[in-house]
Amino acid sequence: MDQMYYDTLTKLEKDGIDAEYINGWASGYLHNPEREEQRVTDAYKAGYEDGKEKNTDHAADYKAA
Repeated sequence: MDQMYYDTLTKLEKDGIDAEYINGWASGYLHNPEREEQRVTDAYKAGYEDGKEKNTDHAADYKAA
């Protein structure tokens, strides 16, 4: 695993980003298959897409309350 993966996950957690976004981001970054349809949330989907692109463009939209 490269350092960007760990650094990004640490930053997302410290920034209080929704766990669903973080799980999606990690899955997308690692090119894991997407979750089954009934378990996909908006936060997960956004994280998955950002992870595939290796960015966090939509993370702020999912800051936990």
